[in-house]
Amino acid sequence: MITGCETLGPVSSSSASGGQKIFVDESAASVYKNAQEYRIGVDDVVSVNVWKNPDLSVEVPVRPDGNISVPLIGDVEVGGRTPTEVAASIKQDLSQYLRDPQVTVILAELKSHEFLSRVRITGAVETPKSIPYRQGMTVLDAVLEAGGVTKFASADATKLYRRAGGKSQVIPVKLNRILKKGDLKTNHDILPGDVITVPERAF
Repeated sequence: MITGCETLGPVSSSSASGGQKIFVDESAASVYKNAQEYRIGVDDVVSVNVWKNPDLSVEVPVRPDGNISVPLIGDVEVGGRTPTEVAASIKQDLSQYLRDPQVTVILAELKSHEFLSRVRITGAVETPKSIPYRQGMTVLDAVLEAGGVTKFASADATKLYRRAGGKSQVIPVKLNRILKKGDLKTNHDILPGDVITVPERAF
């Protein structure tokens, strides 16, 4: 069980849940060294707890559109976000109706883990593939696992595609500079769910 909470100040694990301690199950937390880095995905089961407001507390699966429904505020986008980010978003929306709502988001079931824990390398690499995410993995690590680039690759036009906080990002990667010159400025750290695409040269 992975948790995230949002309050106005430092809060112990007991105060954030109305006097009940929150435990993070080690088997789930081991997905990442820092459990708060886990990014929620479709079919994960999310429990939203609003302290002293049981009518607003729900436990629901994440829909295919990446949203859940929360009483009073409606749909909340959770796909690609951490429990802490979701708790902060719900707190902000509920603040229109409640004074200082204390929100805890618990990831009760990790059903999307297999998808979110992988990185995909496509395009002009020797072996396009999906590989397991590892803490500290970089673009270079992923490309090397895919066998490196082909002779037709336009390596400096490589793109890293990432979805975070409900938004899509496209991050340029100068892969040729990394491989040939050791220039690591664009050797970005990878997050689970990232897609690296190496295009072919135009002839």
